[in-house]
Amino acid sequence: MVSVESLHIYPLKSARGIDVGHAVLGATGLEHDRHWLLVNPDGRFLTQREHPRLALVHTALRGATLELGAPGLTALAVANGAPGVARRVRIWNDDVDAIDAGDAAADWASRAIGAACRLVRFDTRQTRLSSRDWTGDVAAPNQFADGFPILVANRASLDELNSRLTRPLPMNRFRPNIVLAGLAPWDEDRIDELRIGSVHLRLVKPCTRCRITTIDQDSGTPSGEEPLQALKSYRYDASLRGVLFAENAIILAGVGATLSAGDPVQVGRNPGSR
Repeated sequence: MVSVESLHIYPLKSARGIDVGHAVLGATGLEHDRHWLLVNPDGRFLTQREHPRLALVHTALRGATLELGAPGLTALAVANGAPGVARRVRIWNDDVDAIDAGDAAADWASRAIGAACRLVRFDTRQTRLSSRDWTGDVAAPNQFADGFPILVANRASLDELNSRLTRPLPMNRFRPNIVLAGLAPWDEDRIDELRIGSVHLRLVKPCTRCRITTIDQDSGTPSGEEPLQALKSYRYDASLRGVLFAENAIILAGVGATLSAGDPVQVGRNPGSR
């Protein structure tokens, strides 16, 4: 039987995530996921690709307050609804409205990653849509995720990948929202839809992986070429120009429902579709 093995949210994009037993599904993904972002002085988004020390910034949620911690720094608390200066920021090719968390937060974040930056939150008065090239006639909003509301990973695929590595890697290298158990390795390639109670998700695009997967999430340092080197040997997709692990998903139904670790999952398969 297929089930939800674990759930994960990342309140601050590219910072350390939170493993949760339950998560409310919002219109843009799991509630609180990638609602906050660091940007450089020009407003361009920052991730572990440029600043691996972001892996050491840990996050916690206390009601409507985001708490951030980092080695050597006193914890920072920022209120989600606090007034702030409107700022236009850029994430990939999208220009997005954001609310700046202020100078004190910017100073804290700059010291945490060792580079000048600002902390901003997504302005929920706007809608940022995933690419219609992949979602078709479905309008799929997200906040500061790379491109889609939900990332779904398969535990068996990680186990199979680890069988090819000298040093097994944890799932946190891939930063998924939902991890599934009970599938065969790489079964996600042949699945189109997931139903988890009233929640209905559609898998729309394989996730191409970047160098963040090579960064040790406990130390915030690069650890070599794996898993990218191993994945390139058998999971390279020429049309997407990258190696594949996990699937991007959009929401068809179930906004407001609560997902829980252990929930049974019904899968819809269409071997000829992708």
